[in-house]
Amino acid sequence: MYRPILKLPKTKSEKIWDYIGGSAFIVSILYIILLWGKIPSEIPGHFNGLGEVDRWGSKIELFILPFIGLFLWIVLGLLEKVPHMHNYPARLNENNVKAFYLNSRKILNEVKNLCLILFAFISIQMVRIGLGEANSIGWWFLPVIIIGTAIPIIKGIIATAKIK
Repeated sequence: MYRPILKLPKTKSEKIWDYIGGSAFIVSILYIILLWGKIPSEIPGHFNGLGEVDRWGSKIELFILPFIGLFLWIVLGLLEKVPHMHNYPARLNENNVKAFYLNSRKILNEVKNLCLILFAFISIQMVRIGLGEANSIGWWFLPVIIIGTAIPIIKGIIATAKIK
């Protein structure tokens, strides 16, 4: 199967997504570190579909999402660098390879950064709830997650279908 290795520079939108996702993620980690001494020993450990706390856990659990986020940031960042290893339809050829690679990489980039933003928000809300500054992450959070992650995927599938 035709799979050349191309060096395609990141697009402006990919750079913007990386900046927003990475910044939000780093800010959430700094927020946890700066408030560590004020955070109570028990913080929200899980939320139900309405965004309400349904399990409390140790404040050490605040590091779970940052570790998962860091893992995603590294692995998905590495996968962005090798679009020739992604899955493509049989119609991939020398005339459309650049379009397929860019589209696949953009989908991956958006999903990666949306996950980082979501993890940052959840981490900050866990601290805020623990400190008594908030009661839940909000009923709207689950629909936002579903829609927010579906949009880049659907957009990417439509773009893929349009590549000749």
